[in-house]
Amino acid sequence: MKNKTLVILVVSSFIFAIGCKKNTEENNVVSTSVSPAGTEIKMDGELPSKESIPALFDEMDFQQATQTYLWALPIVAFAEWQQQHYKVFNASSNDLVLYNSYHDRLGILTANATTPYIMTFIDLAANGPTVIEMPAGHTAGGLADFWQREQAVIGEMGPDKGKGGKYILVPPTMKDFKPAGYFIVPCNTVNMFFGFRALDPDPKVTETLLKQVKIYPYDKRANPTPTKVVSPPADKKWYGIQPAGIAYWERLHAILQNEPVEDRDRFFMAWLKNLGIEKGKPFAPDERQKKILIAAAEKGQQMAMANSFNKRFKDVKHWPDKKWDYVMIIKDPSQHADSYDEFFERTSYFYEAVTYSKAMITKIPNVGQAYLGSYYDNNGNWLDGSKNYTLNVPANPPAVNFWSITIYDSATRCLIDNPQQNADLSSRKDLIKNADGSIDLYFGPKAPAGKEKNWVQTLPGKHWFTYMRFYGPTTAYFDKSWKMDDIKEVK
Repeated sequence: MKNKTLVILVVSSFIFAIGCKKNTEENNVVSTSVSPAGTEIKMDGELPSKESIPALFDEMDFQQATQTYLWALPIVAFAEWQQQHYKVFNASSNDLVLYNSYHDRLGILTANATTPYIMTFIDLAANGPTVIEMPAGHTAGGLADFWQREQAVIGEMGPDKGKGGKYILVPPTMKDFKPAGYFIVPCNTVNMFFGFRALDPDPKVTETLLKQVKIYPYDKRANPTPTKVVSPPADKKWYGIQPAGIAYWERLHAILQNEPVEDRDRFFMAWLKNLGIEKGKPFAPDERQKKILIAAAEKGQQMAMANSFNKRFKDVKHWPDKKWDYVMIIKDPSQHADSYDEFFERTSYFYEAVTYSKAMITKIPNVGQAYLGSYYDNNGNWLDGSKNYTLNVPANPPAVNFWSITIYDSATRCLIDNPQQNADLSSRKDLIKNADGSIDLYFGPKAPAGKEKNWVQTLPGKHWFTYMRFYGPTTAYFDKSWKMDDIKEVK
């Protein structure tokens, strides 16, 4: 049974069901269809024949595996990134990783190319309750569980108000643990993400703040091991993205061993059991299950691409007549809507990005950030690395702080790894302006003569997409009085 043949023929299955009913009622004859494995499914009157039952189970398991792939995208992304921290960077659960250079950020899903990141993954199974000491300073940060739900805000927008303080992360099994003198963070998951930014543009201020942050187990508070600051190795290529094929399921199985199962996820855990993935048991799928899992990872990723790059959600366009999507379509960090959980919204965002906070979907002018994504040119074609494009950014972009546009590789969803070693253009750079204050930007394999400052190099043979970020979006963004055109191919 070849992987490539293991596909879902939804329409065929629907037609087959209708045809089967007609044949059974009118003629009571045996009808046939083709299963995903390429095997005929024969009907014995109104029932599937006994020899067809295994093919139907294969199809059922395959369908469930594709949806489980989509369900697991946020936790697998964090789990893989965590392993890069531990095994490639040699960072511990209590260290900080500084992503400062272009190379440092090449493996992060849709990273910002203009400001440094400071991040870590904390393992509460190893640590127990864990303390984060934040210094006073101009910082913005937060904590998220491994389903990428924001759990706490730290820094100027958090309870310490930028004055510094001690936070304690409490494992899900210890909800009543509330020592005095700490900002208490009850955690949903055993593994946690912590990240922050130093908002002062002076790199020396960032360096000073970094040295003052401390992370340590609560039971080691009398004599904690110093927190180290490490960076990704310059001589190694790495990706903190969801792996492909069977490695996706291996990573999912491993992270689920320590994490609690929430009520909303119990059906998915039942589906995984049929595929050889269970809590408390080794990952040992048989050959049939392996083939289904590998094929489902491929098909699931294709579904994820469609769901992210061609969003079919209501009111997803910022300007209805333009091809700029809202990137942030999850309405709340809890991922709860009024009568459902935001399954497809969550899938869409966490396939192409990591981390989420309310500040990223601000509705208040001059505060937080706003993100727009574009995946097509003005004619509705995928953005192609072998072609040349231009984008006009009108005068007075609606951002109090700054704006930036960043180019990503569609396959990895990471910064484009081009010879230019540049993926972004922003108001913080010395760009050439037009007489009316607008700016023409260029994307293509070669820079247009005299426009090198306004150009990002793309790679032939690879597609790309872009995010436009507004830091401190103004009223002109929200009322849409400022309007940007689509990306246009230059013939």
